[in-house]
Amino acid sequence: MPSTYESAVHNLLALGYELATHRKFDLAHVRKLAEALGNPQRRFPSVLIAGTNGKGSTAATLASIMQSAGYRTGLYTSPHLVRVNERIQINGEQISDAEFAMVYERVEAVAHELVERGELPWHPSFFEMLTAMAFEYFASAGIEFAVLEVGLGGRLDATNIVDPCISIITDIDFDHQMFLGNTLPEIAREKAGIMRPKGTVVLLPQHPVVNDTLGKEIIDRDARAISAVKHMPSLTPSAESELIGIGPHNRFSLSVMGEEIHVDYPLAGRHQLRNLALAITAAEQLHQCGFKILPHHVEEGIRMTRWPARFQVISAEDGMPEIVLDVAHNPAGAWALRSALSNFYEDRPLTFIFGSMRDKAITEIADIIFPLAERVIATQSDNPRAASPGEIATQAAHTQVQILQEKSVPAALDRARQLAGKSGVIVITGSIYIVGEALGILASKPARQNA
Repeated sequence: MPSTYESAVHNLLALGYELATHRKFDLAHVRKLAEALGNPQRRFPSVLIAGTNGKGSTAATLASIMQSAGYRTGLYTSPHLVRVNERIQINGEQISDAEFAMVYERVEAVAHELVERGELPWHPSFFEMLTAMAFEYFASAGIEFAVLEVGLGGRLDATNIVDPCISIITDIDFDHQMFLGNTLPEIAREKAGIMRPKGTVVLLPQHPVVNDTLGKEIIDRDARAISAVKHMPSLTPSAESELIGIGPHNRFSLSVMGEEIHVDYPLAGRHQLRNLALAITAAEQLHQCGFKILPHHVEEGIRMTRWPARFQVISAEDGMPEIVLDVAHNPAGAWALRSALSNFYEDRPLTFIFGSMRDKAITEIADIIFPLAERVIATQSDNPRAASPGEIATQAAHTQVQILQEKSVPAALDRARQLAGKSGVIVITGSIYIVGEALGILASKPARQNA
């Protein structure tokens, strides 16, 4: 019986995530699956992006630039906010339910046969299946270019079976230490695994020990490192005012490929300027590799970038307060959120809705952002790894902020609306699952992305 969309999603979720299964990562398994599918990942050029924070924003921006340049562009990202289809897109359009079911059936049939023949020791994981499905879908749809976001780490991530034209490494910080290591050099080495011998890697200076580690890995691979510093805006007094003033976008002028363009970037906060610089630099390098990407394509692609839940603002309406959604799921993300909130809502009372996975740095995140709030409503997503509201309240009690508890996101949202008042702002943050559930509830409301 042919798979339906519902059965495909159910079967994929039943496989469990790598974080839950604790399987040993091994690229040989996903290579075997891809080979049995005819190596679809070899039928299109790609860029591969690793890092702790900013991968998705960088990927979405570069994909938008490539699309503006006229290339049929695939975008593969993770995790998703509301529906799994979000992870696989072509020219900004998510894979349809019918296509998702068909591609799943093709990949599942091959995976089942490999296990039956003993060529795979076990069924591919959730992420391995989705990655193979993305490659198969992109190849069958005839894309001309793919922008691929690493799921976890880099060296042993399923996406790393591609041979990218360019590798990009975004900001590296602590996250997923159980799998990537307990020190920044260990984590950086895992991320550096996406670099190719004599290949090109685009990056920015960051923590000194990360710089040292990446530098050594670049030398060992005889790779060519391209700094994106030249595309960071120079913050003159007038530019500084424009960047941090109340308004929907980051706006400034920038020289790209010898021409001045006007940057009108919908993604929020100063930290996004680093991700933007990486995407622009990668586009320049792709132009040098033979892709026809001109300054006006870069300008248009930047303006058309869409990436939800990164300081996304839903305007106040019908007496309801303004709502900010941001997936600050680790300390570095929390610092970025704190900076943006301080710039734009310094004089507004904030009510937080916060939830987290149990394995995240809840105490440290609370230290960073909870003091900005008048109150925090701790809640949990429908996920077995989610910390309970009580666990969050216990770990954050030392912040001395009022912490209320609600068992579900809908209940937390209702309570926040009652407490925030017309002049208040609701900030929904923490786990991507919390933000995703909230987005599902708010989907019928008009949304804009604020700077």
